[in-house]
Amino acid sequence: MFPAPAPILATTARRFALRSLPSLAAAQQSLTQSSFFIATLPPSRNPINPAPSTVMRLYSSTPQPQSPIPDGNSILASYQQQPTSSSPLMGNNISSAMETLARANAVCFDVDSTVITEEGIDVLADTLGKGPEVSAWTSKAMDGNIKFEDALAARLDIIRPSRKDIEKCLEMHPLRLSPGVDTLVEALQKRGTEVFLVSGGFRLMIEPVAEVLGVKKDHVYANTILFDESGNYAGFDATEPTSADQGKPKALRMIKEKYGFEKMVMVGDGATDAQACPPADAFIGFGGVVVREAVKEKACWFVEDFEMMIDIVNKYGSN
Repeated sequence: MFPAPAPILATTARRFALRSLPSLAAAQQSLTQSSFFIATLPPSRNPINPAPSTVMRLYSSTPQPQSPIPDGNSILASYQQQPTSSSPLMGNNISSAMETLARANAVCFDVDSTVITEEGIDVLADTLGKGPEVSAWTSKAMDGNIKFEDALAARLDIIRPSRKDIEKCLEMHPLRLSPGVDTLVEALQKRGTEVFLVSGGFRLMIEPVAEVLGVKKDHVYANTILFDESGNYAGFDATEPTSADQGKPKALRMIKEKYGFEKMVMVGDGATDAQACPPADAFIGFGGVVVREAVKEKACWFVEDFEMMIDIVNKYGSN
């Protein structure tokens, strides 16, 4: 599941731990020896879901022989008859989203509250004693009530993190993968679908996540914090596409034009993710960490876990 396990354990895992499982080795063993496993998560910092949760994996860890891709209505009907997830089927155009996922050349994931179970900037603010002030701005940005660039600038001006602050944060509070996202990414990559991380978060915090998931560094689109010669905060790179409102649509257009992808899916929990469709051909809203009603209303397909997505990816090859 994880590329080059030894180097990751020697470098990345000191700063980023998959705390949803006892260890990386245990994760690999459980996936190879059993068709399902149970992962107990520690308490989340998200006040909406503060208690530990137990998640039952219903998918097979071994990809199924891939079938010809039917139309979206047929895919949807198969899950209505025999559901593989505890999540109800929700969305504005579920059949189209399912077919797009089955045929996707690329899938772009938001990171905070989607790939990981927390908002990275809120975790950083907590370690610097600025948590409540910053999280209020984060909620405004994710709900679409303020321009993203204004929220980003305001939050960074509050915390002004140094390079050492970020390194210490990752050591003290390792980020946690959302249950099943590693299996979904692995299934996509095995199928030949390119995976991108497109985030309004910070590259320094996201690149360790990408390393664990086996996502290439040049497939990470995120914000770059600037530091002076002493490592003190000196602003952020405003030329990054994700540093401003409508930044994710811009990033996805860049990706689509650069690689010539015909079918692209965006997966995320926030209003900025919903903005990315189009150019994404489908937006799958994710509510496994926090459910945002504005996002739920805009999603082609809204899921609260990755089980059905994993099943579709394993079942169908991309065109």
